[in-house]
Amino acid sequence: MSAPGMRVGLGHDRHRLVAGRPLILGGLPIPFELGLDGHSDADVLLHAVTDALLGAAGLGDIGEWFPNTDSRWANADSALFLQHAVQEVRRHGWEVANLDCTVHAERPKLSAFKQPIAHRIAELLEIDVAQVNVKAKTGEKVGPIGRQEAIDADAIVLLIRST
Repeated sequence: MSAPGMRVGLGHDRHRLVAGRPLILGGLPIPFELGLDGHSDADVLLHAVTDALLGAAGLGDIGEWFPNTDSRWANADSALFLQHAVQEVRRHGWEVANLDCTVHAERPKLSAFKQPIAHRIAELLEIDVAQVNVKAKTGEKVGPIGRQEAIDADAIVLLIRST
């Protein structure tokens, strides 16, 4: 039996909101009084996309490649993680067909940032922006998202075999 010509990967991440850190989502600074706490820049969206890519290619997860116990990744730009994952995915014979992702945040409101984030992610993935969809949802004042304690992100990616 030959290997399938397409694979799907799912990524998820959550980080706490804290004072004194910038808010970075999808590789872009977002004006807000709180930022995300983490070892790197804590970009939940790029972390979820990185995990989705690695998972789809059968290459493990972001914690295996960039552990938060490694000082090399302290305050690192999460774009580096995603770019490295893209290189590995391609090295294993895969290309990104499309990406769909969702950021869950009560605040800030993200509708004005969805397109710029999609453009930045497309740039990092080296694909057309039409292949990237970014959605934003609130927590409806429920749970850690609704109470503005955290921001979550989900991503699903379809990989296709390179020719």
